[in-house]
Amino acid sequence: MGRDPAPYAVKPGRIPNAIHEAGPWRIRAIVGDFELEDVWALPVWGTADDFGQVLEAMTTSDPEHQLGFAARMLWMARDLLGRLFNLGRVSTASAGDPPLAVPDSAETSLVGRLPADLLGTVEGLSFSSLPFSPLFRTADEFAAELSNATVHAVLHLAWVPSDDQRFQAQMAVYVKPRGLFGRVYMGFIKPFRYLVVYPALLRQMERRWGPHPAG
Repeated sequence: MGRDPAPYAVKPGRIPNAIHEAGPWRIRAIVGDFELEDVWALPVWGTADDFGQVLEAMTTSDPEHQLGFAARMLWMARDLLGRLFNLGRVSTASAGDPPLAVPDSAETSLVGRLPADLLGTVEGLSFSSLPFSPLFRTADEFAAELSNATVHAVLHLAWVPSDDQRFQAQMAVYVKPRGLFGRVYMGFIKPFRYLVVYPALLRQMERRWGPHPAG
């Protein structure tokens, strides 16, 4: 694949943003005006050919019903706030809502920023529960976008090679908050994401993919 292998396997959890930024990921040319919120090493590993299974697991996930009790309650609380304050839902897309522009832009989607070779690469891919819209995929990279009243966000998955011919998934989240309210909201929910939602998500993934290869 033309890339230097990374030490295998990174312990699941949050990792420095610089690790993602050092990689040759194509998403970075598309989201240059977005902030890299955080990067996570996932308990998901396999061979080069397993990336399709990773994407299937991600697009069919249903956190509102599959995560632990505390994470489910936070997920449902976010949806309740969305209905009360017109923030949009996080668990399912709101059908019929007009598309919102990317903050500080006339674009309603990042599809228009894709180079020609990435257009149409996600045909047939869709999320069953989460309100993300796929943007592009390659043999080792996938991106999807989400837009609501607080933020325009991009979920990025990378299939990172290691020195033992295996691969591990890394997840990065790019955000562009909608004004001061969006920034305040993102800051408010960050502790809950780090302490409850993401740990529950990692535990769910580890149950599906098995124990850490390094023991």
